[in-house]
Amino acid sequence: MKIMNIGIDISQIVYQGSGVSRFTKGLINSILQHDKTNKWTFFFSGLRRRIDSILIEKIKDKGFSIIQYPFPLSLLSFLVNDMRNTTKFLTENSPNFKKLDWFITSDWIEPPMPCKKATIIHDLVFRVYPDTVDKTIVAAQANRLIHVERESELIFTDSRSTATDLMTMYDIDKNRVVVNYPGVSKNEQLTSLSTLDKFWIKKPYILSVGKIEPRKNIPRLIKAYKLAFGKSKDKPALVIVGPYGWGELAESDDPKIIITGFVTDRDLVALYRNAKFFIYPSLYEGFGYPIIEAMHYGCPVAASSTSSLSEIGGKAVYTFNPTSTEDISKTLINMNQDSALRRKLSTIGIDHAQSFSWKKYYQTLIRSLNDSSSN
Repeated sequence: MKIMNIGIDISQIVYQGSGVSRFTKGLINSILQHDKTNKWTFFFSGLRRRIDSILIEKIKDKGFSIIQYPFPLSLLSFLVNDMRNTTKFLTENSPNFKKLDWFITSDWIEPPMPCKKATIIHDLVFRVYPDTVDKTIVAAQANRLIHVERESELIFTDSRSTATDLMTMYDIDKNRVVVNYPGVSKNEQLTSLSTLDKFWIKKPYILSVGKIEPRKNIPRLIKAYKLAFGKSKDKPALVIVGPYGWGELAESDDPKIIITGFVTDRDLVALYRNAKFFIYPSLYEGFGYPIIEAMHYGCPVAASSTSSLSEIGGKAVYTFNPTSTEDISKTLINMNQDSALRRKLSTIGIDHAQSFSWKKYYQTLIRSLNDSSSN
């Protein structure tokens, strides 16, 4: 394999609590851990949010470079989409970009480059469920995919489901698309029941994790929970974890429904380990990190039967129709009552989660870049 000079946009890493941030962190760490051949330049842009200084030191200690720009996303979107000729002049004449063999673009913007481009597409929710996405994001992603369709040599997707959506909706040849399942790492930090005390949680409880936004389907989950258990004093609590994104707030007057907001990774691990089971009612996902994370800690999983979730979960998930309050309600009841089912899903899930490795992701990424370089 030839030595490649690769640039990558890592700006999304600072948006804690999002799947894209978790993905970006995992990808960077896999590059730092496994790449002993190629040269990497990490590009970061942000105005108020700052990248972690410890990560910067790790990048430099490996002999790689990091270049930071003080530009907010809104300005970058304007430069790339509305001032594209100017942006092209700047990138084609910048020594930071001219030296690259490849530039891996982010989930947000698609700048013109003087080298080959690869991009990573996590999902196409803005096309499949546009009403569940903020209008500014729909517009930005629509513009981005126009440039991806024209310019990207390689397109990595997180699942076959997203790859199929991509090739159905755009004029993109299958030879340009590489399905590459992200790694999902198990956090080995020690945890304790003090996390439950912190959030006033008592066992047993049902757990759901995800950024609060329309496609995560949380209001319907709350309705299904109330339908399933009513005012029973013995019902398990429903714990909903994740930062607020946009749209309808997740709220309830039921004291058994606990909405924590964002939690640290350490607290999240404790919540996974102590939950009776995990439920993920999302309408659409390109991958679905939380279901694999839950499996790592032996937590039985129920998830939507739509988009990539059946593909990712395989036989390790109990599936349901996320558009049906009644079906979600029946799932809550079945999972709560059937201890044999929970034990089975827990056992299968622990084994299944091992197949999502960052080393595999890195190897597929590098092999694909190398193969395309030699064509």
